[in-house]
Amino acid sequence: MDTDVLIVGAGPTGMTLANEFLMTGVSTVLVDKLPQRSDLSKAGGVQSRTLEGLDQRGLLEPLLATGDHPVTTGHFAGVPLPHDPDRHRLPWRAVPQVVIEGFFEQHLAARGLHARRNHELVGLVQDDDQVTATFANGATVRSRYLVAADGAHSTVRSLLRAAFPGQPGTLTIIAADVRLEGADPSTSHTWNEDGHWAALFPLGTDPQGRPLRRLVLGGPGRSLPREIPVTKDEIRHGLSTVFGSRVQLSELRYARRITNASRQVEHYRHGRVFLAGDAAHVHLPLGAQGMNTGIQDAFNLGWKLAAAVHGWAPENLLDTYHAERHPAGAAALRNVRAQSLLMDWAGTRDPEVLAARETFRALAQLPDVQNHLADLMSGMAIRYPMPGTGLHPLVGRPAPDLDLGPVRVHELLRSGRGILLDPADTHAKVADSWSDRVDRAGQGADTEPMLIRPDGYVCWAGTDNPEPALAHWFGEPR
Repeated sequence: MDTDVLIVGAGPTGMTLANEFLMTGVSTVLVDKLPQRSDLSKAGGVQSRTLEGLDQRGLLEPLLATGDHPVTTGHFAGVPLPHDPDRHRLPWRAVPQVVIEGFFEQHLAARGLHARRNHELVGLVQDDDQVTATFANGATVRSRYLVAADGAHSTVRSLLRAAFPGQPGTLTIIAADVRLEGADPSTSHTWNEDGHWAALFPLGTDPQGRPLRRLVLGGPGRSLPREIPVTKDEIRHGLSTVFGSRVQLSELRYARRITNASRQVEHYRHGRVFLAGDAAHVHLPLGAQGMNTGIQDAFNLGWKLAAAVHGWAPENLLDTYHAERHPAGAAALRNVRAQSLLMDWAGTRDPEVLAARETFRALAQLPDVQNHLADLMSGMAIRYPMPGTGLHPLVGRPAPDLDLGPVRVHELLRSGRGILLDPADTHAKVADSWSDRVDRAGQGADTEPMLIRPDGYVCWAGTDNPEPALAHWFGEPR
């Protein structure tokens, strides 16, 4: 073997996964077909659950220290979803994808892992023991496992001939990074009577401290073929149509056309090859869910592949990646489709769509509805399927960030190991049998006993014996 894991694609998903492997001592090769990192911002927001995951790896504070990344709000179909600190510890942040990629590139390089650029995958063969990948530049890499994080047009997915069912793109809209004059900072989504609309999201500031925005434009006549370049005049006309003369374009940094295609692979695992991020699911970029869902794929898969490499993974642990993340990806696709309908992306002004939208806006003011939507868009609504019946309400959900006295739960998870919270100090003997992969903590703390996986999800809680859960998720006792 040349390496334990080969990661194809050095975007947010691939680099998050590479960091997981570095932390757990798994040898890793990270490749990308591009000669250098993209300077396109692409996604622009980081949701609460992703921020928690970064915090659980000690990466959040250094990431936010890279520049001005203001707190922002999520939305569902253009209806703002204010942050509730009693429900979500960390509010959304405006951190462009280009910043996240640059941060991870430096973080990985400081630890000795550099992406191998100009590596275009052209061949892939696997057997019972390894995966052999060949590249257009003549390189060959043999690995125990391979992860495809190579985007919506994944070469790995094509070489696997993996089914990618769903809805093809039927229209395009414009997404651009801009600097504007006259735009209200509180403005997010605006529609006019003719069906033209604009959405504005913060992207921090430029080196001169001037605010940057992500601008999205749609409506009648806006849907043009993806290959047609977006011009400044087209952006100016779109702004004028929606805002009149009060909002002016000062600078256009980049613009592209995006489609409403919605697809998901049938299987996230193909033997020793795993699909993650946009290689596994694509949809309209609403709420940065593509990037955030991909990063969560990486957090879920990383510790499981590390367990397999180190030899303690229980049977079927790797299969739980598909069992847990495929439904999460499908849920993202469903809510994006619902949002695109309610937002009338095509600008049809269909009376039935408008009536549904007004009804939805009224419902979205109800606290319970708003909480549900905020959980959905923040990534906090996910509850992974877990074995057993009558499960504790915490099981399958993100672990609460409890104060354990000298430390908090998110700080304990920076080890990349499992955590057994044992407030009554009754499980020392059991925990000792898994002490090479699970840390025991929380003795004397005011909390319930619980077992937390390395990805920050609770897999056991309550007063019964934790030994079956330890064996199920962390393998045979040593």
